[in-house]
This record gives sequence, structure tokens and C-alpha cells, in this order.
Amino acid sequence: MQKTINIQNKKARFQYEILDKYTAGIVLTGTEIKSIRSSRASIAESFCEFNEQGELFVINMTIEEYAFGNYYNHRPKAERKLLLNKRELKKLLKEVQNTGLTIVPLRLFINEKGYAKMDIALAKGKKLYDKRETIKDRDNKRDLDRIKKNFK
Repeated sequence: MQKTINIQNKKARFQYEILDKYTAGIVLTGTEIKSIRSSRASIAESFCEFNEQGELFVINMTIEEYAFGNYYNHRPKAERKLLLNKRELKKLLKEVQNTGLTIVPLRLFINEKGYAKMDIALAKGKKLYDKRETIKDRDNKRDLDRIKKNFK
């Protein structure tokens, strides 16, 4: 088992413009946290959504079934509740409803106390030309780093 767990959503920074970041706790069962501790989770296609009561849930997050879980095992694609302060939840709900922004998970990790946490971000979807600009900037930076390395 690994010491540090750091599961990232690499596509999120490419597909969305990140406006604001938050760290949220997650409500998990025993077999879910054991699977996360063995790095058997994915947040690549996931997103966050509010329900009717104003609670925030992460949707489409995959946590594989625990190998030794027998009939106590969890569902791999279940909705999982995120824990934030009431003030932060109200702010996020207002932003999502009024301006049409979305909430995407960026990183799933386990903190020093052993609790599973998720970095989420308030994000705005990028247009195709923004994505092309990102690719061009990345290529230019890589070429510049190559030139610097050869010059030294």
C-alpha cells in the first residue's frame, strides 16, 4: 500500500478555466476508504451537483470494489456527499445557479489525519480556441525548456 494517495483529474485543467478552489471532506463507507487507500479510484469523468436540499454530491466518481469486501461492498459509481461549510455551500450554489458555472473535482487525497479529502473547483468551460491556446502555450514552453537545457 502506498503512503500518500494523490488521485488527480488531469483533464479538468485543460477543459475548464479554474476560478476558485475549495477542499471538501467526503462521506464514505469502510470498503470505499479501503479502496481509495489502495489507489483504486478515479475522478476523471466526475462532476459535482447540488440536490434539492442544497447538499453537494460528487457524481460519476469511480471507486472500485474492495477485494475482501464480500457482501458489505459498495457500488462503484454511487453518489457521494461532499462536506463543506454552510457559507461555502451557499456561495457555490449561488454561483452555479446565477452564472452557469460548474463544480469539478481536481484531486482526491488523504490528509495527515487519515481522512479522505477532495479539492474541488468552481470552473468555467473553455471554448475550442481557448484549448488550442493552451496547447500552443504548452508546446512553446516545452521548446523553450529544451533550448535552455541544450544551451547550458
